[in-house]
Amino acid sequence: MRAIAENRRARYDYEITETFEAGIELKGFEVKSLMTRGASLGGAYAAVRGGEVWLLNVEIPPYQPKNTPKDYDPMRTRRLLIKQDEIKRLVGRTSEKGLTLLPIKMYKKGSNIKVLLGLGRAKSKKDKREKLKRREAEREMRG
Repeated sequence: MRAIAENRRARYDYEITETFEAGIELKGFEVKSLMTRGASLGGAYAAVRGGEVWLLNVEIPPYQPKNTPKDYDPMRTRRLLIKQDEIKRLVGRTSEKGLTLLPIKMYKKGSNIKVLLGLGRAKSKKDKREKLKRREAEREMRG
């Protein structure tokens, strides 16, 4: 499982409580682009609309900019492929106050490209500072 793109900031800013694996609906040249250039997951999130899950604000640059269709939008909204029972569970969980659905990692699994979604609650600044202090203390103890 080779990571194509990773959102490291998500684990820093959010406390991930649950993860889901989802397929992603892509165009052919987007797949080629992901395999060579990757994607940007910074600022991306997922939303449940009309019984489907959509991935927003993910930038997939064009594979060959001169050969890409003129109307191609690298930031377009993409549909995620998740089973209906998982979508129903997500609808219930995302309606809770403070929970956000965000992509953590995009990777290749077999011949498919998958997205690891995390259901997370935003951390406070105090929690982030405590984690940094703990890391610093561990680093000093090791060497």
